[in-house]
Amino acid sequence: MKAHSSTSSSLVEGRSKVAVDYRYLRMARIWAENSYCKRRQVGALVVKDKMIISDGYNGTPSGFENVCEDDMGVTKPYVLHAEANAITKLARSGNNSEGSTLYVTASPCIECSKLIIQAGIRRVVYAEKYRLTDGIDLLTRSGVEVEYLSLEDGCSSSSKSL
Repeated sequence: MKAHSSTSSSLVEGRSKVAVDYRYLRMARIWAENSYCKRRQVGALVVKDKMIISDGYNGTPSGFENVCEDDMGVTKPYVLHAEANAITKLARSGNNSEGSTLYVTASPCIECSKLIIQAGIRRVVYAEKYRLTDGIDLLTRSGVEVEYLSLEDGCSSSSKSL
């Protein structure tokens, strides 16, 4: 009987973890609405010990006009990704991201993945796949746990970890 209790307890914990993941991903999607980018709005949250320790969305650096695309609709080269904004905000705040989870509405690119690894973030949960997988591949190679959860269908579509 004890084994059954342990099994059902781990199932509840697993469901609870997925429910929390969806909650933070939905919050990241709402946070993305702060972006002035027209082509694509991306949001990110860094969570540690059940607390949001940083947030970010894609946009221009501080002091720049809030225009992300040029007249041709091409993203300006100095626009920061949501993950980069969240990580640099962490650096300025003095918070420690070691062992934290990053929730982001789109899969990280390779440049953001390098920052994620260096920041000590141990888990990344993302909601939209991108055509290039080099960022996800790098995270997986480095031992960062990576999970894709579709916000559209409300259930885990795939899971990938090393």
